[in-house]
Amino acid sequence: MHSTRWIRVVLADDFPMVRIGIRSLLERGEDIQVVGEAANGEEVLALVRETNPDVLVLDIKMPRMDGVEVVRKLKSESVSLRILALSAYAEKEFVLSLFEIGVDGYLLKDEAPDMIVDAVRSIARGGQGWFSRRVAAALAGYLKDGGNAAQKLTPRERQVLGLVVLGKTNQEIALNLKVSQSTVEKCMIRIYSKLDVTSRVEAAVRAVRDSLV
Repeated sequence: MHSTRWIRVVLADDFPMVRIGIRSLLERGEDIQVVGEAANGEEVLALVRETNPDVLVLDIKMPRMDGVEVVRKLKSESVSLRILALSAYAEKEFVLSLFEIGVDGYLLKDEAPDMIVDAVRSIARGGQGWFSRRVAAALAGYLKDGGNAAQKLTPRERQVLGLVVLGKTNQEIALNLKVSQSTVEKCMIRIYSKLDVTSRVEAAVRAVRDSLV
């Protein structure tokens, strides 16, 4: 009866106890259904093709094809899928390389459990560049210093930027602030310019690094 509201998830990790723990967390809510579990990269590809999930929660270090290669293959097949990467690594080069190949979110394995649920829900709704503040802190050195540009942000731009940090889409931000999506898009252009960044990930990292929100 509730299947039309479910977020269908495939969960991939080579440790059974990790999968059990994450599955338990995800299925506590009525809106998330784990439709398959995989222990290696080859199983991930087969399950995604078979079940057509909304979100793939993907451990990056797995046997028989690691998560990076899995993401590349899925993107090459133009699979309509949102991907949340789970990893023990916070090095900025590693995190950025995953966003570049197409993941939609990135969490460290030892994050607060509820954050995994929030991340799945956010990227399932179209949120982009979702990551925790700990990952943002790891990326802090990636952006060059923009001087006093950040001080020129208006209160509205700070509001929008705060919602970007939470992984909200432009449409969700518009609904939240009761403005048009076009207004949000124009605001994002101004934010990018003032912070000297070119993407939502960079804007969110800068916001966390410099305590702008």
